[in-house]
Formats: sequence, C-alpha cells, structure tokens
Amino acid sequence: MGQSFHFFRELNLWSMMLRIVLAMMMGGVIGLERERKGRAAGFRTYMLVALGAAVTVILSQYLDQMLNSFMKDAYDVVKRRTDVVRLGTRVISGVGFLAAGTIIVTGKQEVTGLTTAAGLWASACMGLAVGAGFIECVLVSFLLIVLSISVLPAIETLILNRSRNMMLYVETENILQLSAIINYIKREDIRIFSLEINRDKPNSFEGVSAVLDMRLPIHLYHAELVAALSTLNGVVSIDEV
Repeated sequence: MGQSFHFFRELNLWSMMLRIVLAMMMGGVIGLERERKGRAAGFRTYMLVALGAAVTVILSQYLDQMLNSFMKDAYDVVKRRTDVVRLGTRVISGVGFLAAGTIIVTGKQEVTGLTTAAGLWASACMGLAVGAGFIECVLVSFLLIVLSISVLPAIETLILNRSRNMMLYVETENILQLSAIINYIKREDIRIFSLEINRDKPNSFEGVSAVLDMRLPIHLYHAELVAALSTLNGVVSIDEV
C-alpha cells in the first residue's frame, strides 16, 4: 500500500500541489457540515486551517532538504541541530488558540462550540498528515472526522434523549409560574439536584429564568417532559441544555 502513495511523499512541484489541494478539499468538506449548521467556523475556516497545516509540513521538509543539499556547507559550519517536525508542533498549539475562540457560554449556561473547536484541531492534524504525504493516515482520519460530525450526532441525540440526567433552561413570566413548573416536576417523580435562578434579566425579557439540573424516572423521555412543560401557563421559553 505504501508504494501506491510513494509519489505523494516526493518533494517536487506536482506532489506539493496535490498535497495542498487535497488538504483544502478535505478541510472544506468537513467545514461544509459545520457551515450548514451555522457554526462560527465553517467552509473557508476549515479549508484554510488544513491548507496552512499542509504548507507548514511541506516547508519543514523543504528546509530539511535544503540544509542537507545546497546549504550543507553552511550547515556543517554552524553545526546546529534541526528538527523537521518543530513547525508542525507550533501549528497544533496555534490552532488551539484559534479553536478556543469558538467556545462560548450562552445565557442559558450552555457551552457551545466544543465540536467546532475539536473539528478545527483535528482538521489541522489531518492537514499535517497531508503535508507529510502520509495519505493512508489521511484517508482514515478524514473518514472518521466526517463520520464524527455527520453521523454520530444522530446517535448522540438518541442516547441523550434516553438518559435519566437532564438540564433544563426555563423562562417564565413571573416567579409564581416558575414555582408551578417546579411543583409539576416533583409530581412527575423527577428529582431536582440544583436550581439556579438568573437575576440578570436581558433588556428584552422581564420575567424569570432558571436552569434546573434533574434526574428523570426511567419511563420519562426528555422530549416528553419538554413538550409537557411547554404547555403550562406562563412559560415563555423552555430548552434542554
């Protein structure tokens, strides 16, 4: 199998062009899924991250070849030790800062952007593999990344809907309506671990908001509880977080 991809490991013009284009294409495909869901990092972001990572590894290979060919005499005089993977490690840490900017905590105390950040980091790692010409690893990682962000969310939703632990964000018109919701939850034999009432009201909302951490009975699903609570009087908004 390694001989089939030997051309990608050569350091010439056509090999470099194919590596860069391949990194852009694969990064773009991964970013399209995030773009479709309206995430902060989408098609162009993933494409540029994968492209930059691939170029970094190609540059490392070029520098190593340069120091061992026409600049070998100068290299022998300086006698400095070089590491061709050093630039690649800088990419990983640099993308970490970029990915951290996509992680936010909403007013509902919900953390969003973790999957986007992880996807950016994985896309950068894939780009490094493309730049190095390790196509076997690239194909496997690309398929697994696409599987993780396209197929697994449906399985994750199914599992979470059957989970007994649940966090709920509720907005009501007043504190009495919130009390009515809590009483309803208790009547359904739902255990409340914690209740956090948000007193910092947005300008567009004058009611009461709260986040409840609960444990549901076996027979009750998340979607059923949300649907039942949404029909109660005074409920302005309700969402699982």
